[in-house]
Amino acid sequence: MKVRKPIIWFGVAMVMVLVVMGIAMFMEKENVSAYDSIESINTAADLKAYFERAKDMQSVSVEYYAVSESSEKSSMDSAETSNAVGEGEHSSTNNQVEGVDESDMVKTDGDYIYSIFEGTAVKIVDIRDPQRMKVAAEIKPDNDYYPSQLFLHDDLLIVLGEKMEHYPPDKSETLDRMMPMNSLTTVRMYNIEKPEKPVFIREVGVEGYLRSARKTDGMLYLVTNVYPNFWALEDIEGDALRPRVFDSNEKEKKFMEFGDIAILPGAMDPSYSVIAAIDLTSPKTSELKTKGYLGSSDQMYMTKDHLYLTALKYETSTNSRGAEIMIWNPGKANTEIFKFTLDGTDIEFYRSAELGGTILNQFSMDEYKGNFRVVMTEGNMWDEKNPSKNHLYILNENMKTTGSVKGLAKGERIYSARFMGDKAYMVTFRETDPLFVIDVADPAKPKVLGELKIPGFSNYLHPLDENHLIGFGYETVARKNPSGGEPMILTKGMKISLFDMTDFHNPKEKFTEIIGGRGTYSPLQYDHKALFQHKKRNLFGFPASIYEEGEKEFDVDFKGSGALVYEITPERGIVLKGDLVQKKTSGEQYEDWEKQIQRLLYSGDSMFTLSMQEIKSYKLDSFKEISTLKMQ
Repeated sequence: MKVRKPIIWFGVAMVMVLVVMGIAMFMEKENVSAYDSIESINTAADLKAYFERAKDMQSVSVEYYAVSESSEKSSMDSAETSNAVGEGEHSSTNNQVEGVDESDMVKTDGDYIYSIFEGTAVKIVDIRDPQRMKVAAEIKPDNDYYPSQLFLHDDLLIVLGEKMEHYPPDKSETLDRMMPMNSLTTVRMYNIEKPEKPVFIREVGVEGYLRSARKTDGMLYLVTNVYPNFWALEDIEGDALRPRVFDSNEKEKKFMEFGDIAILPGAMDPSYSVIAAIDLTSPKTSELKTKGYLGSSDQMYMTKDHLYLTALKYETSTNSRGAEIMIWNPGKANTEIFKFTLDGTDIEFYRSAELGGTILNQFSMDEYKGNFRVVMTEGNMWDEKNPSKNHLYILNENMKTTGSVKGLAKGERIYSARFMGDKAYMVTFRETDPLFVIDVADPAKPKVLGELKIPGFSNYLHPLDENHLIGFGYETVARKNPSGGEPMILTKGMKISLFDMTDFHNPKEKFTEIIGGRGTYSPLQYDHKALFQHKKRNLFGFPASIYEEGEKEFDVDFKGSGALVYEITPERGIVLKGDLVQKKTSGEQYEDWEKQIQRLLYSGDSMFTLSMQEIKSYKLDSFKEISTLKMQ
């Protein structure tokens, strides 16, 4: 998207916003607004009126008042989408919240591996004998159906996927010409009492693209984003703007009931966030319950009792014709946080709050003893007149701010965060990596206890124990800027840091490991589910593609790809135990996507690596290869 520089009438427009709306500059407030109720949609006319207003606001060109940040930032921000955390006999997904399972492309029950790669078939692999692995079954997708994520629940295999379908016949030819198909997020359930013979039970689904999914206490929750064809309002009846719901137990797809649709506070965009829930303990007969909320969503965080969605808040202004328009200004964005209560499959909006700044990902949020904690970046790190700054907020159960720490690391942004009980850890970066230790035990008086500045940054923080934290990110070096001004910051190899938090006032980077040079890459940098962990053996692993730097400053040389496994302990530090990187073949300049390892997992005394082409088994004691199973 093209970013324009500030223009003269920006100041005039902002004055108009303040005068017309009669408010102070919201970025200096902690709770800009809070709502305990939402507006319902009762009729087709109500729904059409909402989309007409949203369409009008988007029909006017929007000016952007921000300086574009580096491409490195945007690549680090792509997040939100395993199998490696577990104290039992086999891996489980690296989940953020205990007792709340997250979907992933690979799952295991210890005897079988269930996997999907790149929207192809679901493959069930028998790993009971690591020397003789075999494909036990394959669930092939239908036409225009693309499986993407999995859950296991008792004897159920749950497959989440995207189904492209033609719109139902319409009086208008506009839809058929310009957008003949729409997307449904579906849940297909299979009985896997006999994994070699999975039996289809049922398919349910809801319109839209999958945002995120969770499973807890036998309940499956998923959130989709739906974008109706509001641009063809003249050709659509208001009741057809509702999201559709699908159940294979019924003959036809149905539109969501008006009573299940409401407007999120502050919503102005022409889209829905749909929350769906189903009871997996009765997969054949349980009702798929859905709630549609007008307004988009970005990040999702969930506990057993509450679900939180976030959405960026647009500023509004009035154009020369007196029409209200939206102004998207990334440097002065607010975020709305919506809290929902969960009671089985019953989902209810509870409260919302609006805070100044943007949220990086799900790990920037946490619920603890009834309080919601969040870290946010406000402003633009490249804007010298209004540099970025970072905040921590604590909100009570009613989403009212009880305490905050504001203005940390000016000119930097948040790269990673982790909440651990009554402590919060936050990494910001621009030239060095400040790791902040924040005491959040008193919701009214959070305070910074310590700060550590080191080269590089961590994209993901993972608890080792209550006094130690592992950071996965990159090493950096500063170079003189030939044009003057601030030094150039160059990303080097992948970096693992073991932080010692025994003295909260004096955090230390106790051990480090630098892997490769510039260009070295791991999906763990943006996807926490790529982390392998064996707690009893203190093992941590991840896929990796290794590059080394050439003789010239920006030359890189591909060395190979595979996976690395380390033993990480406070006593011995970071010790390489398994180097599973395959050296490049002659003439190979880049990694082969189909050969790249995507996940690692374990079962018993064996470890397994998975790529699109093959599954390999290894001995956990020596990491010697046992066997290879070709998947294509």
